[in-house]
Formats: sequence, C-alpha cells, structure tokens
Amino acid sequence: MCKVCESQKETTENERRSFHRLAGLSASALMLSGILPKQAALAASTETTSPKPQNDLDAKQALTRLLAGNTRYVEGVAKRHDFIAEREALVGGQNPFAAVLGCADSRIAPEYAFDTSRGDLFVVRVAGNFVTNDGLASLEYAVAVLGTPLILVLGHESCGAVSAGVKALKENAKFPGQIQSLADAIKPSVEKILKEPGNLLENAIAQNVKDTVSRLKHESPILSNALEKGELNIVGGVYKLSSGKVEIIV
Repeated sequence: MCKVCESQKETTENERRSFHRLAGLSASALMLSGILPKQAALAASTETTSPKPQNDLDAKQALTRLLAGNTRYVEGVAKRHDFIAEREALVGGQNPFAAVLGCADSRIAPEYAFDTSRGDLFVVRVAGNFVTNDGLASLEYAVAVLGTPLILVLGHESCGAVSAGVKALKENAKFPGQIQSLADAIKPSVEKILKEPGNLLENAIAQNVKDTVSRLKHESPILSNALEKGELNIVGGVYKLSSGKVEIIV
C-alpha cells in the first residue's frame, strides 16, 4: 500500500474513533441531564462504542459469569487475557458487566477472584465494604451511565474492619484517627447479631454484607429505580480466604 493510502486510512480510522467516543460521551451527558432517557442513551452509546461486546449482559448472565470465573480462580485454571488488545479496545470507553463493592484488604482482589480482565468490573473498595457517599455515587455512575446490570457487595473472612466494629461495640474500644469512624459505621450490623449463636465475627461479616445490600437497594433512587425496571440486581457474598471461593449469601 502506498504512503498516501496508508495516511488516508489512518486519518479515517482516527476520525471514526473520535466520532464514536463523542457519541458515547454525548449520550451519557444527555441522559444525566434528563433530556435523553436512559435506554435511549445507552443505545446511542453502546451501539457504536461497546468496547467489549461480551460484557453486554443482563443481571442473571452477569452473576453466572462472575461465579464461573470464581470457580476457575478456585481451581487455578484462570484464562489467558490479551492485555494488549484490551488496551486498544478500552481507549474509547467502558462497559463493565458487574460492579463490586469490596473491602480494601490486600488479600482480596475482585479482578483475580472472578478471573476477569480490564474493563470487566467496576470496583469500589473501602475497608469494611460498607456504603459511603462517594462509594454510592460511584456505583450510581456505573449503573446510570455505564449500564452495569449487577452490583456485588463482597465481604470476606477475618475482616479487620468488621473486627474493629465488634471491639468498638463489645469492649468500647477506641481507635486512632478516622479508623474510629470506620468501626462506628459497622457497629449497627454487629449489634443485630450480638446474641446469635455461632462465631461472632463471621456472623457480623455476613450481617454487614446483608445490611449494605439493603442500603443500596433502598437508599438510592437511581439504584432502586433500576431495580424496579429489572435493569439491575444487587447481591452479596463472602470471600473465603483459604479457598478463594465466593459464597453468595443474599
């Protein structure tokens, strides 16, 4: 191919990508402003710019894919991911098939735990995997703008943040800096299961996940509206440190 033809081809390809990025951004902006309904905005953006077509799933399909990935992770047979090709695909946007509200604990990495690659998961992490204002805003963005159909609240065994909540309630423990506010945020979940049989910390970890799922379902008009329309599902699970298995509990 001659140099002129190559130059024209490159120019055309760049123009096409720029147009697709602009179309997606414009649709999202219109949706947020209320001018363009969500479905129309998503159609306008995903039809032209869907970076990963395999991520265009409904909530049931998304959960099935998450759990299948977790099974591979547990068995040590993770897929080989083509990071080079994905970098190019994701330059113009993202369409994650699930969002994860997880703990900041270094032992739990959702992308690994579900054998996913870049552009697959929209991850929000905070010690104790509970809802903060910024975290909620991030999840609302994933659902309202990116069209993510599934949110998973992911707790884990031996959670230090939940343990702090237990100590704050039972022993009136005090912690330095903002760690105290983190422990205080988890205390209500601990209080609910304080007299239940079984391991107190394990029960508190599970209750914290359940309470967080409930808050996401009821305290955000954006999320509750998507739930009512069948565009979203919110579930909760607990990650087992020894096996890597995620057990869905709610």
